[in-house]
Amino acid sequence: MSREESINRSIANAAASVAMEGFYVDEECKDWCRSVLMDQISKEKYLSLLLRKAGVKAS
Repeated sequence: MSREESINRSIANAAASVAMEGFYVDEECKDWCRSVLMDQISKEKYLSLLLRKAGVKAS
């Protein structure tokens, strides 16, 4: 299994787990997660995107 396949499977498993708790992970958030796991964006950028999407103003 390639690294990309492993990452995609992990994201799908995590999204399924979240769904079992009654929540939903949208495709945009999955894409951001994929990007950070593939070292395309930093963890700081990933968190910044998530916080902005949630409406949290980080200082």
